[in-house]
Amino acid sequence: MKLHEIAHARTGDKGDVSNISVIAYRPEDWPRIVDALTPDRVAAHMGGVAAEDVTRYVLPQLHALNFVIRGALKGGVTRSLALDAHGKCLASVLLDLEL
Repeated sequence: MKLHEIAHARTGDKGDVSNISVIAYRPEDWPRIVDALTPDRVAAHMGGVAAEDVTRYVLPQLHALNFVIRGALKGGVTRSLALDAHGKCLASVLLDLEL
């Protein structure tokens, strides 16, 4: 099962920082998401992002996790030569994570 089957994401970016929120579709899937999405696992899945650059905030009342990922945008959206390095693309990458 892929994460996108039980959750959706919202994103934002500012400079070189990407902010990705993962929100469960159903409250009963919330515990599985919390257990599966550790900062280490998110960093490994994103490739090239160090685990210490990923901060996870738990929002149980919303059945959501918020990840702040520093250095994810290769210098910032307007400075990067990478194609589609925006937060929305990174959210798609994260939602493709195998649970």
